[in-house]
Amino acid sequence: MMRILCLILFLYCSNACAQSSFYAVDSLREIRIYFYDSNWDHQLDSLYVQGDNERILADLIIDGSTYDSVGVRYKGFSSVSVNRVKNPFNIKLDYMIDGQDHNGVDKLKLSNVYQDPSFIREVLTYEIAANYLPSAKANYANIYVNDTLWGLYTNVQAVNKGFLNDHFGNKYYPLFKCNPKNLNVSPGGENANLSDAHGNDSLDYQQYYDIKSDYGWEALYNLIDTLNNYSDSVNKVLNVDRTLWMHALNYTLINFDSYIGYAQNYYLYKDKTGQFNPLLWDLNMSFGSFSLTDASSIYFSGFDILEAQNMDPLLHHTQISVSPRPLLRNLFLNERNRKMYLAHIRTIVNENFSNQNYALRGQYLQNLIDVSVQNDTNKFYSYTDFITNLNNQVALVTADCPGITQLMDARTTYLSNYTGFSGEPIITNIVTNPQNFVVGDDVWITANITDATDAILGYRFGANMAFKTTTMFDDGNHNDGMANDGMFGGVISNSANVVDYYLYADNDSAGVFSPVRAAYEFYSIQSQLNVGDVVINEIMSNNLSTTSDASGKFEDWIELYNTTSSPVSTAGLFLTDTLGLLQKWELPDYTIPANGYAIIWADEDGGQGDLHANFKLSNFGEQLILTNADSLVIDSITYLIMADDIAFARLPNGSGPFIMQAPTFKANNDFINSITEKQEQIKVYPNPFSDVIKWNSFEGIEVRDILGKLMYTSENTNRISTSTWQTGIYFLHLKDKNQTIKVIKIQ
Repeated sequence: MMRILCLILFLYCSNACAQSSFYAVDSLREIRIYFYDSNWDHQLDSLYVQGDNERILADLIIDGSTYDSVGVRYKGFSSVSVNRVKNPFNIKLDYMIDGQDHNGVDKLKLSNVYQDPSFIREVLTYEIAANYLPSAKANYANIYVNDTLWGLYTNVQAVNKGFLNDHFGNKYYPLFKCNPKNLNVSPGGENANLSDAHGNDSLDYQQYYDIKSDYGWEALYNLIDTLNNYSDSVNKVLNVDRTLWMHALNYTLINFDSYIGYAQNYYLYKDKTGQFNPLLWDLNMSFGSFSLTDASSIYFSGFDILEAQNMDPLLHHTQISVSPRPLLRNLFLNERNRKMYLAHIRTIVNENFSNQNYALRGQYLQNLIDVSVQNDTNKFYSYTDFITNLNNQVALVTADCPGITQLMDARTTYLSNYTGFSGEPIITNIVTNPQNFVVGDDVWITANITDATDAILGYRFGANMAFKTTTMFDDGNHNDGMANDGMFGGVISNSANVVDYYLYADNDSAGVFSPVRAAYEFYSIQSQLNVGDVVINEIMSNNLSTTSDASGKFEDWIELYNTTSSPVSTAGLFLTDTLGLLQKWELPDYTIPANGYAIIWADEDGGQGDLHANFKLSNFGEQLILTNADSLVIDSITYLIMADDIAFARLPNGSGPFIMQAPTFKANNDFINSITEKQEQIKVYPNPFSDVIKWNSFEGIEVRDILGKLMYTSENTNRISTSTWQTGIYFLHLKDKNQTIKVIKIQ
């Protein structure tokens, strides 16, 4: 098997691909807004002043495509003013018409390029950030209002359910926009800093964080409590590595209109591993355009360009935090976290700034939009300022805005000489053994690591599993050759068929990752599953009221069961209900624990998450096939017509033939039989039965045969004559008690 370098990628639906095209940096969008009311600007000003998030109606044309009855309001805080012509817009396409979108995009975030004479800060920063953590896409759009050119805007992808589904494979977990309702702009304001200063109840934090999901306050408070009081355990509730990447980007690019400044302008999303992930937002003042306090003792009153060039990336470790910044300070208490953080800064600097790639890209972006900037009569700065600010400072009302290369060339020199930036170990010759591993094997990873004191191996078996770490050794006892020979070995015990992994090593000076973008990028090895390792264990094709998906809908579902005593991944597997199309739907990289279950919703709705198939189950019965990438059939079943809310399940669980029975959603199919056997002793007799079946109380009942055919129904009885029934298995459903009992007819 070949070791490959992988980005964290999820299955993108067609809408996601369209979204990517809509935000392609090389394309300038044309967006025309036609407000219904002539006093639209007064209405929007009034809503903004009142702090009202209501919208006014308009029609919209995006690159020639027309959309009716969209909702428009202003967006942002400091970039909005009733005295400005060019204000930022938040446009909701499905405001009045459910499901209305443009190539999968249902919300436009149009920024007015405030505080950025260069016009490129936001787009360039998002492009850089996307290499290291999930990030919004951004490009440019010429905006027209009632056919009058309003100006050139940045068109930034919204962090909404579509974004979450694309990057995390799920959109229903807790999401918070970390922007307080009333921003405290005094130096040292706490804002959304994740301190526990406001109390020990989640209700105490609601004015500081804007919830964007249906639930999650308890989870947010648990994160806050853990971060502040049990920071040694914070990795259980926070993706620490991704947080270090966010800090590394903010400090390298001097993006202080963020957590490290006023503790705002970021999102938190709790993914299916149970960890919160920080997400960057609102990057128009990166590259030093925002030069106010960072809440440290040194820059409590802000900083100038020289200080920005030489900003210490560990200020909240080496200095006093005037206002709590636990997401920096408490993580930096750990020496390894500090070394990992500086390793991420090294990667950002080496890949973007030392080689001058950022300057070339910045010039490209300015060339792309040059004519549009000249045509923008509502821009905040002159065309000369636009040309100048790529390389040189421009005076703003509040302070000088540094030239981007003026800032970053000097900052690159400063960071390259910062203690902990260099002197790192060198990792080479990574080898996995055995090459042809199978589920349950111990997989050894070895590598030559020079000048290392310690090394760790990070690994996981699927995207729904957080990375775990294990120590690597150079002691001669871990498949590592001779002791102290520079070869380190580490083992991943009881492995799955898919193993994602990365290496990290450090010494007294610095740390290093391999691959350098870990853990956003990682190495991956994979083996084939054997027939029978994963089976189709239970299905429901007529789920009317038993179990709903995350959207609250009762959809068809397929239960997969891992028959092995090791975890397995569904990566590389396919499900189909069409014999001539074996690779109809590819399963995501999802870990099923040993002897565990996974539910696939067969609802043709991939927009709900990566465990939603692109087909539905037929109510009239059909064949269902599970294959691998080589079209080898791992399992297949054929089912017939099923009654409402009756499942088709293996009995015994995982290995037996299929029978009709009450559903056991994501649970052992034998459970329903152990329950009904107890019920049978109490209620039903005789069982097995011949000519009559009775129970000891009058009940409303339905009886169906194994194919789901209704044999008998009554609203109030305690016996049935069964002399004309065929021998076999029947299901007696007690309506009032919502219990289903399996009974057997004999001669």
